[in-house]
Amino acid sequence: MSLKTDDVRNIAHLARLHIDEADVDKYAADLSSILDLVDQMNQVDSQGVTPLANPLDATQRLRADEVTESDQRDKFQGIAPDVEQGFYRVPKVIE
Repeated sequence: MSLKTDDVRNIAHLARLHIDEADVDKYAADLSSILDLVDQMNQVDSQGVTPLANPLDATQRLRADEVTESDQRDKFQGIAPDVEQGFYRVPKVIE
């Protein structure tokens, strides 16, 4: 499929793109070659070809959501410098 310069100008207008007039011929040639490649790919017989695997179809193996550690709060707060009602106390940094 061959695009004309008027087609490129129209496409640029619809896409709200500014194209310099000196580059319109180059864009027409580049877009025409891309469309020719797409046309070649559409002509390939793909019957019987299985699609590639999609990574988005994979699911993650998740472990069970179980508690595996014991409560050691008293042990850790026993070595803390300042604790009150089960909370760590720190110096005030904002006045």
